Amino acid sequence: GRGSAANSSICFCLGITEVDPGKVSLLFERFISEERNEPPDIDVDFEHERREEVIQYIYAKYGRDKAGLAATVISYRSRSALREVGKVFGLSDDAITAISGTKWGSYSREIEAEDARRAGLDPSDKYLKQMLDLASQIIGFPRHLSQHVGGFVISRDRLSSLIPIENAAMQDRTIVEWDKDDLESLGMLKIDVLALGMLTCIRKAYSFLQSHYGRTETLSSLPDEDEATYDMICRADTIGVFQIESRAQMSMLPRLKPRCYYDLVIEVAIVRPGPIQGDMVHPYLRRRQGKERVSFPKEELADVLGKTLGVPLFQEQAMNIAIVAAKFSPGEADKLRRAMATFRRVGTINSFQHKMVEGMVSNGYEREFAEHCFKQIEGFGDYGFPESHAASFALLVYVSCWLKCHYPDVFCAAILNSQPMGFYAPAQLIRDAREHGVDVRDVDINHSMWLSTLEPDAKSLPVSRQYREQATTQKNTHAVRLGLQQVKGFGEEDATLLIEHRASGYDSVRDLWMRSGLTRRVIEKLADADCFRSIGMNRRDALWAVKALDPLSSSERLPLFAAADAQDLQREPDIHLPPMPLGEHVINDYQSLSYSLKAHPLSFLRQRLLQDRYVNSEALQTTPGERMVKVAGLVLVRQRPGSAKGVIFATIEDETGVANIIVWPKAFEKYRTVILGSRCIGVRGRLQTEDGVIHVVAHHLEDLTPLLAEISTLADDMGGLANADEVRRPQESIQGKIKPARRFALMAETPSAAGTDHKQLAKTKTTRQALPKGRNFH
Repeated sequence: GRGSAANSSICFCLGITEVDPGKVSLLFERFISEERNEPPDIDVDFEHERREEVIQYIYAKYGRDKAGLAATVISYRSRSALREVGKVFGLSDDAITAISGTKWGSYSREIEAEDARRAGLDPSDKYLKQMLDLASQIIGFPRHLSQHVGGFVISRDRLSSLIPIENAAMQDRTIVEWDKDDLESLGMLKIDVLALGMLTCIRKAYSFLQSHYGRTETLSSLPDEDEATYDMICRADTIGVFQIESRAQMSMLPRLKPRCYYDLVIEVAIVRPGPIQGDMVHPYLRRRQGKERVSFPKEELADVLGKTLGVPLFQEQAMNIAIVAAKFSPGEADKLRRAMATFRRVGTINSFQHKMVEGMVSNGYEREFAEHCFKQIEGFGDYGFPESHAASFALLVYVSCWLKCHYPDVFCAAILNSQPMGFYAPAQLIRDAREHGVDVRDVDINHSMWLSTLEPDAKSLPVSRQYREQATTQKNTHAVRLGLQQVKGFGEEDATLLIEHRASGYDSVRDLWMRSGLTRRVIEKLADADCFRSIGMNRRDALWAVKALDPLSSSERLPLFAAADAQDLQREPDIHLPPMPLGEHVINDYQSLSYSLKAHPLSFLRQRLLQDRYVNSEALQTTPGERMVKVAGLVLVRQRPGSAKGVIFATIEDETGVANIIVWPKAFEKYRTVILGSRCIGVRGRLQTEDGVIHVVAHHLEDLTPLLAEISTLADDMGGLANADEVRRPQESIQGKIKPARRFALMAETPSAAGTDHKQLAKTKTTRQALPKGRNFH
């Protein structure tokens, strides 16, 4: 349980919540209020993989005629508006993709003529101007109904007699055609069935702990205030953990330096739009670091603001200030909270301004302080975090950090088995685990299950320099064997067949085909992913052997042909193919697995990058601050929080680690296409170091994606493809198959593309598509 339910001792005693409200002094009126005249709202999170079980339980208990999921109204935003109106005006798919690709994420709500110019279109064209104008007009209009993430309506009588309902696209689901606000206005009972991926991860980690380390744990049984765990948190070594893995949170950790559970409560809440826009973050940090004296306008507020050093960070504190300083009743304070929660949509919070400011002034507070307090409360309208909510989340933060600190092998396997979730893709989670000394092993036909597993006798691997302090606390005795689910296009049903018929193992591609009943197409996916290493076959040999198989599964072959194969017929001699170069292996790994354990793509480009004076990310750790540096890497994450006033925080990765980039709004406008479209980016900027946090503030950005094609070019230089792999008949030109707009885009992406042959163009495109394009967050 989370949210206001964390204020309830009854919920804690019943096991609905895990946080003891007596330990964190939570406000009871946040949970239930006499003046509200409604039952308390209890938000409960379930494991995200088991949420459907809970939904079906509700349908079974109350009946689909009396229970339904609430709807949510999806409105047009800039990208969807451009796509819809662009189709009506007959724009090509390439043109629509180009112009919509200039917008930041799906939440952007502005359309400008400059967007067309950035996409290579003429904004003065009258039809294009009309299209942009109409697209701007429909932003905010309802587009379609969708399912609410977890809002359930339950009624005593048939829902159809009260509300319009419909069947969902998903099987065995019913949707109410009104959204949660309409339902609330009508006083209908709504419960929230929410889900968290981290709960799934923790449950799987506890299962590994019990089966491989003989240790049984629950959320409440872990050692309190573990020093090694907090040391790890203070170093911002938090990739993969709950809530504090974003760039903004990781930048805050070395400054705030959490050393106890309540510090984590504050950490969860402080990096939010409410405290940031209410100007609460810097005053709190200055006071925590001893740079500013902790003071209170009147001593009566010491009990309200003492835990947060005189700075209001939580909704409950805003309510308590209203009660203590402005003499609000608890019920009136709860109405203030509800006004904060609906500020964006309803805008009723200003109706409390006069009562609160004048109430504080009449009680002896300075008007300037009273108005500043109300301004901070208005900031909560942009998503201020309740203390009860932060307290529930902080427990999961601590548990996930403890697991990563002491059992990184367990944490790695568990989080990979819980995807999709969090900020980072499996490639970054695997890299982080290996840097912590975890032995991660490739997917293999004879060793892998569907999910990742732990294997004994892990190799002792070196821990990266920045994590060596933690190595003494790690119990890292198992290797992580990656699961078959990592192979793109390989389904769980196919994995079940492979595992059921494996017995003591497969000894050849043909043996796998004959015994498992898998088709050649499915086995080819395993060969593409280099899953035959345990039988001494590399990727190229395995692919060659797959080509010799019948396209059907062995069970579908006619007995006549099976008998013919059994005859002692003359067979072709074995072909000895030259080994595939490492660069080509890495690109194929990314194509089939989205990661590579063999090498990092930038390791092949390092000499070229050094010539251009690019340093690796590890070198930033020892470079003095305020110096101009150049750094390059694959784009992992771009984050543009609404509270950051247009600033973008990006994370890029090279073969030595990650680098954090700050892009100010002016730089973003200048290099928008580079930032949004690059798979590999080069940054020249000023290095900033403060309290252990290292950033590069970007002055100049360059799209280095075309360099990635050199990985394949280098592979050709190192031996390349064998003659047996070359096509002996003339290739049809790909020039005519690429739409003109896309052809010019390809040429622009490739250095001196005008003189490049079609094979090189295709190789550039293939390499670009194989490597990750980065994730965008708000």
